[in-house]
Amino acid sequence: MIGLGIHPVERAGPQRVLVSVWLHCDYGEAAPEDRIEAVVDYDFLRERILALAASRHFELQETLCDEIAALALVDSRVAAVRVRTMKTDIYPDARIGCEVTRRR
Repeated sequence: MIGLGIHPVERAGPQRVLVSVWLHCDYGEAAPEDRIEAVVDYDFLRERILALAASRHFELQETLCDEIAALALVDSRVAAVRVRTMKTDIYPDARIGCEVTRRR
C-alpha cells in the first residue's frame, strides 16, 4: 500500500500499487557465482522500496518510479533499470500506470 495520487480519495489513505522493477546488470565478462553475494540482492532492494513507499505520500507515479530507479542505481552493477507502477483500484474500468527507464 502506497500513498499516491492527487485526487482527494487518493490523499485519504494508501492504495494498492503494483511495482515492477527490471534490472540490467553488468557482472563483467564472467557469469556471476551461484551465490547471493555475487549478484544484486533483490530482497535488499525490495526492503528499500517498501521503506520509500512508507516514507511519504507521492503525488505522481513518475516521481515514485524515479525514486525507485535511483535506489536500484545505487548498486554499481546496475547499468540500467526500468520501473513500472500501476494503480489497480482508482478507476473501476482501468488500471493506470507509469514506466520509466534510467541508465548510468
